[in-house]
Parts: sequence; structure tokens; C-alpha cells
Amino acid sequence: MDRRRALASLAAVALGRHATAAPAEELADLLSLADFEALAEKRIVHGAWERIQGGAGDELTLRWNKEGWQHLRLRPRALVDVSKLDTRVTVLDQQLPFPILLAPTGGQGLIRPKGELAVAEGAAAAQATLVISSSASLRVEEIAAHAKGPVWFQLYVQRDRGFTKDLVQRAEGSGCRALCVTVDSPTHGARNREYRAKGELPERALPNLQGKDYLDPSLTWKDIDWLRSFAKTPIWLKGILNPDDARMAVRAGVAGIVVSNHGARNLDTLPATVDALPLVVEQVQGRVPVIVDGGIRRGTDVLKALALGATAVQIGRPYLYGLGVAGAEGVEHVVRILRTEFEMAMMLTGRPTLQSIDRSVLW
Repeated sequence: MDRRRALASLAAVALGRHATAAPAEELADLLSLADFEALAEKRIVHGAWERIQGGAGDELTLRWNKEGWQHLRLRPRALVDVSKLDTRVTVLDQQLPFPILLAPTGGQGLIRPKGELAVAEGAAAAQATLVISSSASLRVEEIAAHAKGPVWFQLYVQRDRGFTKDLVQRAEGSGCRALCVTVDSPTHGARNREYRAKGELPERALPNLQGKDYLDPSLTWKDIDWLRSFAKTPIWLKGILNPDDARMAVRAGVAGIVVSNHGARNLDTLPATVDALPLVVEQVQGRVPVIVDGGIRRGTDVLKALALGATAVQIGRPYLYGLGVAGAEGVEHVVRILRTEFEMAMMLTGRPTLQSIDRSVLW
């Protein structure tokens, strides 16, 4: 990318020209998450796009995350009454109308001014639970106050434990129903693609983080015990891949596990989350719920995740595509497409309820 284009991209973000909204008739023509991705690349400034799309290293895990779901084939059953579907799922004490949540993602404000508020609006309109990111450009209180639907909070245990404790209490006080503690980031990954475009983006406020050096490489299981000693909301561990860690998480008394490789943004050549999921589920043995993220782009992917033992799934990049294309309406549209595809997949495989989805739906 030449210097002129880089300066133009930086100026576009600085002036608030983050993304131009798609007209209603154009939005109606977007039928898949891939359609949103293709249009989002044209609407989102280059620097922000590279941040969204980039993975670590050679981006092998980034590719595997998506391909892993595609390689699984489905085994349908015929002549099953699927005239009434039930997609409701209870996650701890919260009932969700369908098993799709919005994962925490940073940099939403680079896509649109106060993008976090548009995401909160879109999530509520789609009836999806939103996990607010610690890396948000706005305070957790402002986002939660704007949200009309349920919200959780993703937490980094930062070097300053006093600041971390205050942040937990801020999140809980603002109505967040759970804490997703990211445990896979003692440091940042080799995000070559993102770093090359870093100069195109302006500095942004990170009101939920203390300084640039907020990641704590000394984090251990003792810190999870410390969090549990004062947190009033359920604690999930986000970033579990190793089944040994899953077993220790259950022993540590956490409420749930999120199988995640950080969107393939930390360590390249990690396994795809679809490959780690069944190993984690086997260790957990139903004692805590398991959510999975990474590479989910179709309703059939959601079905496969549940077949492998996940309680629900999370999506990240896809709703950012929606945000870039059409703001809150785009976020809502993305979730509704995925939900509709999931319901289609249930009907076409003869699975009228979530309870009827098990490994037998896989070929």
C-alpha cells in the first residue's frame, strides 16, 4: 500500500468516514455472511479492515478455523416432524432464544463512530446476547446502558489488580450478567498483517484498559481463585484449547468454558477450535457449559458445534462486517441470517430441538 493511500485511509478514520451505509435495497440482496464480508471490505477503510481480518503469523490457524467446520459432513434423517422447532437454550441461569452470542471484539469504533453502541443496538434487535470487550473504545457502563438486551463482559486480568477489581465491579454494576476472562494472552501474537497497517489508524481511547502494557504474563490459576473471591457474576474462562486446562478449569470452580484460539490472532498453527472442542467436552463431561468460537460462517457450522457438545457458539468478525455495511441494522441482519440458516439445517437434518442434536447428525 503506497503512502498516499495510507494517508487517505488515516484521514478517513480521523474525519469519521469509517464506513458508508448500504442502502436498504442493497442490504436485502445480502443473503449470506460471505456476502456481508465482500461488501464490508469495500466499505471499511483499509487500516481497520486489516485489523479485523488479520490473524497471527502465516494465518494458517485463521484458515483452519473456517475450513474445519466445512470438512465435517452432515447425516440427515428423513420423515421426522420438524413443523415446530425449539431453538431455546439455557446457559446457566439465562435462557437464550437461540444458541448464538456475539463474541467480544475490539476496534468497533474504528469501523464506525461509537460502533459499540450500534453493535449493542443490533444485538438487541436480533435478540442475541452481546459480550462487551475490554478493548472497547467506550466505557463498559456506556455500552451496557445503551444495550436493550442482555450483555456479558470480557475481562483481561491486568497488571494492576486494583484496577482490574474496580473494572469487574463496574461491569457488574452496569448489568453485565457474566465475566468471560481471557486466559490465552500472556502477550500479543505476531499479527504481521495488522501491524503493517497500524500507521493508517489513529490512536484511540481504551477506557477499560490501563495503559498499553496491560497484559499480565504472570497470570495463573491463583488469580482465577482471586477473581472468584469477590466476583458476583459467573466466571467463564475464554481461550481454553487444551483438555488438561479444561479439567483444571472445572476443578477451579469456573461457571463455563469458551473454546477459542483468540480468532487465530495470537499463536499460529494452533488447532482449529472445531478440533479442540470435542476433546474439551470429553474432559468437562457436562459439569459446566461449553461455548465455542472461531470460523463459524454458516448455520450448518452452528449445528455441527452443538453436535460436538457445545452449548452455544459465538461469532466475531461476521457481525463486524454487518457493522461496516449497515451499522446496527447490519449487525441484526447478520445474526438473523445465521439464525435462519441454523433453523433450516435443523429441519433438513430432522432435528426439531436442540436436545435432538448429537453426534449422530454427523456423517
